[in-house]
Amino acid sequence: MTSDPGPGPAPAASGPRGLDLERLRGHLDRALPGLAAGPLTGRLIEGGRSNLTYEVGDGSSRWVVRRPPLGHVLATAHDMRREHRVIEALHGTAVPVPEPLLLCEDEAVLGAPFYVMEYVDGVPFRTAGQLAALGPERTRRVVLGLVDTLVDLHAVDPEAVGLGDFGRPEGFLDRQLRRWGKQLAASRGRELAGIDELHGALGRTLPDSPAPTVVHGDFRLDNVLIGSSPSGTGPSGTGPSGTDASDTDRIRAVLDWEMSTLGDPLTDLGLLVMYSSDLGLSDSPVSTTSGAPGHPAPAELIERYAARSGRDASQVAWYTAFAWFKLAVILEGIHYRFTLGQTVGAGFDRIGELVPVFIEHGLTTLQEG
Repeated sequence: MTSDPGPGPAPAASGPRGLDLERLRGHLDRALPGLAAGPLTGRLIEGGRSNLTYEVGDGSSRWVVRRPPLGHVLATAHDMRREHRVIEALHGTAVPVPEPLLLCEDEAVLGAPFYVMEYVDGVPFRTAGQLAALGPERTRRVVLGLVDTLVDLHAVDPEAVGLGDFGRPEGFLDRQLRRWGKQLAASRGRELAGIDELHGALGRTLPDSPAPTVVHGDFRLDNVLIGSSPSGTGPSGTGPSGTDASDTDRIRAVLDWEMSTLGDPLTDLGLLVMYSSDLGLSDSPVSTTSGAPGHPAPAELIERYAARSGRDASQVAWYTAFAWFKLAVILEGIHYRFTLGQTVGAGFDRIGELVPVFIEHGLTTLQEG
């Protein structure tokens, strides 16, 4: 797993915070003798929203270490065993995931459970501006490839890969709606016009779920690695060094499986559609990729998913409206923490103004169907 290309990890005496390189090296030598050939270096990979992700190297090889955030962690959150289990199950299927190398649940090593996986070269495109650098043709190829990868994920037989007990698909949508309703109640600090109306309307129109599949839970473009970068764009439909763009633009790894479970596959599609829709805002701290030239319209993504998966996507408006609601709740939680002085960094002061936009999009999507 990696972020945008850059210099390799810088030497450090004990590693970045949360990663004791000496203890890690000792554990690797015991668990995987011969894996590391020299002193370890490490750096935190920026861009993660929850669990901490580090690039680790020995001068000739690189790996990725993933662990929970520092400080107090809820017992049911940031489950390293769960993340490791799902990528281990999916490795070798049509779904591209990094190869998992080991899981360590001994907290004496790094202070928390962690796992190590292979390092995958690739780029996460987080904004329309970054995606636009590929050009319209390649942008279209990348986004349609994202849909195809989602179809591949939902085609995996959970029982066949050992994930038959990975979740409780019965009543999945009802539980999801109740869960995010509780999250909203926990972060209410102001009046939000339309939020209760949206929540109630979603509850009254719950669709019948198709057969359950492995659900990623946060499937979008910046949670995958693409095998190319804007700086490596070659001439006229080629990738770096003139290689074929259809290969350099393919998805090399799907990342961030912390919200994965067994459930309704159309929740993944609804979220992808939401992140492919125009927010109607300029310079927003929360971006979608829809503004990139060549980006397929949401209707085309839905049509492609339905045709390739064979699933009925006629009620995808509900799932997309639910995605708008869920993101509104998440953003309101961030805004609430900001008002309490519990956030640090740029852009948090503008999150609150986005919440009504997400609510409006949710209501409009549900009403228009």
